Amino acid sequence: MNFHPYPYHPGYYPQAMDPYRDHSYMPPTEDHSMERQPPALERRITAVERENERQSREINRLNQEINRINQEINRINRELTRLSRNDERTTRRLNRLNQRLRAVEGRLNIPYSATEDGF
Repeated sequence: MNFHPYPYHPGYYPQAMDPYRDHSYMPPTEDHSMERQPPALERRITAVERENERQSREINRLNQEINRINQEINRINRELTRLSRNDERTTRRLNRLNQRLRAVEGRLNIPYSATEDGF
């Protein structure tokens, strides 16, 4: 038996640990400085969060304005519908009156002229 005073055979040296070779390798986490971001990054994150809050408030304000406008549009649509119904009723009434007038004119032998008063 060949006995060597070193734990490895001559010419063989242990491989250095490659942290990227083994996917289960996790770097040590005792370094508590990793818990805090660098000050510039923290300031940037805070600025982005403030901008996000400002944009959120603006979106809420715009949504409220949109709701108010939609309510006004609905009110106008209801009024237009009401007026349209009134116009339809008035048109039907005028048509009935015009028919009655023609019937009376026919009984009285009054000639009908389309240019007269637009009827």
